[in-house]
Amino acid sequence: MRLNVTRSKNSASLYVVKSVYNPKTQSNTSKIVEKLGTEAELREKLNGQDPYEWARQYIKELNEKEKENRRPVILTKTPSKLIDKGGQSSYNGGYLFLQRLYHDLGLHEVCRSISSRYKFTFNLDSILSRLVYGRILFPSSKLNTVQLSGTLLEPPDFELQHVYRALEVIARESDFIQAELYKNSLKLGKRNDKILYYDCTNFFFEIEQEDGDRQYGPSKEHRPNPIVEMGLFMDGDGIPLAFSIHSGNTNEQLTLQPLEKQILKDFALSRFVVCTDAGLSSTENRKFNDKKDRAFITTQSLKKLKKHLKEWSLDPEGWSLAGSSEVFDIRKLEESSESLEAYRNRTFYKERWIKEDGLEQKLIVTYSLKYKEYQRSIRSRQVERAIRLMETRPSSLKKHSANDFKRFISVAVATDDGEIAENKSYSIDPEIIAAEETYDGFYAVCTNLEDEASAIIKINQSRWEIEECFRLLKSDFRARPVYLSRDDRIKAHFTTCFLALTLYRYLEKAVEKKFTSSTICGELRKMDFYAVPGEGYIPTYTRTDFTDALHEAFGFRTDYQIVTSRQMKKIFKDTKN
Repeated sequence: MRLNVTRSKNSASLYVVKSVYNPKTQSNTSKIVEKLGTEAELREKLNGQDPYEWARQYIKELNEKEKENRRPVILTKTPSKLIDKGGQSSYNGGYLFLQRLYHDLGLHEVCRSISSRYKFTFNLDSILSRLVYGRILFPSSKLNTVQLSGTLLEPPDFELQHVYRALEVIARESDFIQAELYKNSLKLGKRNDKILYYDCTNFFFEIEQEDGDRQYGPSKEHRPNPIVEMGLFMDGDGIPLAFSIHSGNTNEQLTLQPLEKQILKDFALSRFVVCTDAGLSSTENRKFNDKKDRAFITTQSLKKLKKHLKEWSLDPEGWSLAGSSEVFDIRKLEESSESLEAYRNRTFYKERWIKEDGLEQKLIVTYSLKYKEYQRSIRSRQVERAIRLMETRPSSLKKHSANDFKRFISVAVATDDGEIAENKSYSIDPEIIAAEETYDGFYAVCTNLEDEASAIIKINQSRWEIEECFRLLKSDFRARPVYLSRDDRIKAHFTTCFLALTLYRYLEKAVEKKFTSSTICGELRKMDFYAVPGEGYIPTYTRTDFTDALHEAFGFRTDYQIVTSRQMKKIFKDTKN
């Protein structure tokens, strides 16, 4: 590359040009690499420094960089020489993309703000960031996380004792971290915070002794272990907004209002719609969001409706279809194969306003042939399991929950003439199956919104994303079982899980949601590098569609045959800007 100056009557323009070989003409031609500016512009920009001297020095540096990037690296290894004992040569670089998001969301500044209010000397930012990266890359205990942090390209600057001290601070500042994270996230783009989804789940402990928030309660996984309960708010794009932790014996319906009040207070949010499932749809929670600026959409159990509303809901006549003025009788949908095919993927609905317990709300009932098929296939598999259990292990037939497949099994303890039977007799109860089939294909929601039913249905259908958040926490991030015992450390643990989930969602969004969680997490974990002292880092991972998308989204590349030390230092710097 060289300097080229183009002069006109009143000015001179400086360019960086390079010679490029044209195979068609078999000759060299000049190509403009960069326009540096006019002489006058550069003199003003450079505060009087000679623009030509500056330009020549700048081009010299460009040439040196280009030469270095083109320079082949030759490795010499001796088969008779042992590797250094205790030496490390392999490092993970997948965290670099998480590091960019961590800094984009201003979490380093949040740590700086927190640190200014305390007298500790450890690096809170370093600890929090490694706990967050570790939850995604190598979910494990705090001890293992510290050890595995040493495998990152940038080594940690803390010890295990610092981590446990930091957990106390993180727990104490959890609400502040969540509020600041939301405010900082607005700098990355507008949040879809007019629709908020709320749900609860629980996490079990290996420690069997109850203590503090660690209490026995209704486990969603039916485990005989103490649990804690997590309430989570998510925005309309599936990005976490806020969370809270409660003792395992807390009624989940009581968890919504305190966290929502926290959001109203700390997040400067006032206008939104809260969408929940039936388990959180108490009358009190509905009334709490029956306000001028707030509204609710909640799943409604058809079985719990009053008799006249249940009859209206299940009546096969009077159904509508979005975009059609026709009134349908859903009994006729399956009269022919043509009709079945035409309407199999359509959702029918009916709606009416109701007033109960002093609350006016719209009841929307939907019916779907596809949903009916799905429910019946699930029930069919459950009945098959029940039959197998009766035939192989009848002694294991114990008390069951409402959704347990054992609900289909009836037990006879008397003979047909009323005498006490010597042995219990088991059979599938057809009446239970028939009663459940009555509701196949039907689904209901209640809302105080006056919007079109189709719009309400669409909002409610996105509720699966918050369930996906919990799945990610429990499977990919292995947030359970929890081995911690102190309440503050438990809260800190889930704070880091919450932050990890937020970073993951933004990364997922950056690659346009084209990849599964197993692909994203799995390939980030495999993005290892072999360190070549004095030269740089050789990628040892497989270049894939995902890694290409990742590099394209984040604007830097780690997939060259070798990433020089200088290049890697620049990447470190860029991910922290």
